[in-house]
This record gives sequence, structure tokens and C-alpha cells, in this order.
Amino acid sequence: MPFTIHVTKDFDQMSQVAAELVEASIDHRLAEADSFVLGLATGSSPTGVYKHLAKAFNAGRLDAQRVTTFNLDEYVGLPGENPQQRALHPESYSFFMVSELFGLLNPRIPQTNVPWGTLIDQDALLAALEAGEGFKLAGADKGRAVVIDPDAEGYLAWIRDEIMNGYTAKIAAAGGIDLHIIGVGGRGHVAFHESGIPFDASQMLLVKLDDNTIANAVADGHFRSADEAPHFAISMGADLAFQARQVLLLANGARKTGPVTEAVLGEVTTDVPLSYVQKYVADGGNMTFVLDETAAAELLANAPALAERGYELVDHRDEPYPSVTSITFARSPQTGTLS
Repeated sequence: MPFTIHVTKDFDQMSQVAAELVEASIDHRLAEADSFVLGLATGSSPTGVYKHLAKAFNAGRLDAQRVTTFNLDEYVGLPGENPQQRALHPESYSFFMVSELFGLLNPRIPQTNVPWGTLIDQDALLAALEAGEGFKLAGADKGRAVVIDPDAEGYLAWIRDEIMNGYTAKIAAAGGIDLHIIGVGGRGHVAFHESGIPFDASQMLLVKLDDNTIANAVADGHFRSADEAPHFAISMGADLAFQARQVLLLANGARKTGPVTEAVLGEVTTDVPLSYVQKYVADGGNMTFVLDETAAAELLANAPALAERGYELVDHRDEPYPSVTSITFARSPQTGTLS
């Protein structure tokens, strides 16, 4: 049950250490297998890692042609008249991945997958939910999972079969995820598996976002109004994300200190979905945390408790490292890729 917690000085060193671990994992796997399945997250935490990985792919240290990717989550209800417009919206996670990784590569990763939330028409979804049949809401807090009944029909059945079950089936057909990069929210949530949603609600979740989440998205400038902001999301649940053969968590900053500590040293609870890591490790999973020293502060203060549980603590803070901001790319006028 390997569980290694890497402590770094800051975001730049966190990004470098994590990228080296991901690159080593891909390199090791591809030495003995034909392909590698990489799970990806969005948000600010992995952006530095993606810069390092883009350099590794473009330098030929990693073979992008032998990699397949699956992302954790995507919004439902982005502005747009059709799926293409919604996927190209600057706040879509599809757009994020093209901007931060996929579009920087030459050659490209041949198959990248983001949950198909942009295919769902939010008005049609709302109409199906307002009918009041074929689903139940699961969760102890404001963000709820819409659990669609096995015998549901119509639009909800299509979402269940094509969008949710279709994504899990595609992951299974690819052989499962070899390594999954994840982050954590301020309340300990993983992707849109929000606080209070049961671990067994569904492997893929259709999540009804709470009003706070929507209001914060507007206040942060991502959307002009609550009406324009998505009210739903499609997301891997913790149970699916932690089926990966290896999981690597990135966390930096004071907002992550509490949830990281609770997840590692507290009880396994849906109040802190990241606490699923304890079950994952106990079941034989390969778990890695890469934290900056602020996010790791309370774990460092409780190092004896980590050792007692058999968790390894690795301190990188005195090691030299390059800044992520020093990673520069030359844009090709022919392809638009970065090298």
C-alpha cells in the first residue's frame, strides 16, 4: 500500500517534482506495454505540470502517439447553441485542456477524452427533471448527485446510457487508467464529487451544482450572470477516479491545508471526498501526494502520525529546481504547436 507524500517549497517545485513522477511512470509503463492511459484534471494546480509534460512530449522523451487521456469532469449548461459552441466556450474544460496541454503538442495525443457534458442540452435536462420521475437526488449538502433510475426512460435514460455509462465503458475498453492526476477543492471535493455525495452514488456523476458554486463562478468573473453559468456538471465519482492503478494528487496554498490534512489523518467520510484515499491505499492502491509546504503544513507537524500509518514523507524543499515560468515555447507558425 504505497502512499508517498512529497513536500515542495512552492508551486514551481511542486510542478517539477510531479511532472518528473508522471514522466517516470509513463516511461516505465511504455517500456513494457504498448500504451499508457493518463487521467487528467483541470484547475490551476496542474498547469505547471502540463508545461513540463508538454516539453517532455515535444522533446521526444515521451511518445504522445502511445498515450490516451481521460479527464475527470466537464460542465453541463455552458452558453452555446450546440455542443461545438459549448465545447469551445473559454470556461469549458475541453477548451482548458487544449489551451494548457493538448494544443501545445507536436505530434498530438491521438485520442483525448473529456466527459461529454457539452452534448447535454441543459433545457432538455431541466424539463426531464421537472417531470419528477426516473431519478433521485443523493447527497447530504447543497451539491447533489442526480442518480438516474435503471428503468428511467427518455432524456434521462440517454444521459445515463450514452454520456455516463458510455464514458466508463470507454475507460474500461482502454484497459483502465494507469495514472490519474487529481486536485482537491477547498472542502475536500475531488472534481465535482462534492461534499456529502455518497461514494456509491454512481461511478460517473450528474451533479446539480449548489447556488454557492454558481454564485462564486459569477463573482470570480467566469460567467456574467447566474443564468449564463452552468447549473450542472458531469464528473467521475471518487469510486471511479480511484480505480486508477496510480493516483497523483496536486495541492498548493493555504486553502488546501485543511482538506489535505483531514483526508489523510481524519475519518473516511463523504464530507471530505478526498478521504477516499485512505480506502484506496488500504485496498492496495498506489497513492502519491505532491504538495507545496503551505498545503503540507499540518501534515509536516504530524509527521509521527504519518509514519505510524506507514506513509512515507519526502521533503524536497532544499533541492534546486527551475521555475515553471522559465519554461518557454517557440510557437510553430505552421502547426500552432509549441516546442
